[in-house]
Amino acid sequence: MTAPFHVALFTLFPEMFPGFLGQSLSGKALERGIWSLETVQLRDFATDNHKTVDDTPFGGGAGMVMKPDLLDRALHAHQPLGRFIYMTPRGKPLTQKMAHALAREQRLAILCGRYEGVDQRLLDAYDAEEISIGDYVLSGGEPAAMILLDAIVRLLPDVIGNAGTHDEESFENGLLEYPHYTRPARWTGPDGVERAVPEVLLSGHHARVAAWRHEQSEAITKERRPDLWEKFKKND
Repeated sequence: MTAPFHVALFTLFPEMFPGFLGQSLSGKALERGIWSLETVQLRDFATDNHKTVDDTPFGGGAGMVMKPDLLDRALHAHQPLGRFIYMTPRGKPLTQKMAHALAREQRLAILCGRYEGVDQRLLDAYDAEEISIGDYVLSGGEPAAMILLDAIVRLLPDVIGNAGTHDEESFENGLLEYPHYTRPARWTGPDGVERAVPEVLLSGHHARVAAWRHEQSEAITKERRPDLWEKFKKND
């Protein structure tokens, strides 16, 4: 019997998992059965003695391409797949909204590419949802899959004790998160400068604190992410 949220992860390096997903909140949730992770070694579905998983690209060019027939055998053997995701730099950028949508699924299948990627026919045949974690290139899809799953698992019910924690995090309301402070109220850093916690946070006045935090979120978003700020103002 699988957990309410099950992930089948297709990779050439299953030993990389669960990695940091086995630690902290996601690891505790894995132990408690809130979610489950199955890693599938793609080489197990090769038919030759060398366990070949790739071949040269038609049309020439550098690198190798992962074979569609091998990947098809692996995917076919693990039905039902649920929502099928391929991690790739050319995919749709991962957003908090997307993470929430994926956290509502019961099953995910994630394909981690290597080399120059995956034969396009396989992606077309399985109607793969291509997702990117940023505008840069990694050696393979495994680290990206871990980041995707970390973003999703923390949103599952009962993973984070205080559900209200999500509400004020970056991207939840279209803004970046405000600054945080804790004891001591006055602290001298390595530069010799004494810094105090903003007075409003010591006031005990909840409305003023909320207003200050919102102002800070707006200012930080406007400065650091003008793209998010423009979207926020349009939807405000």
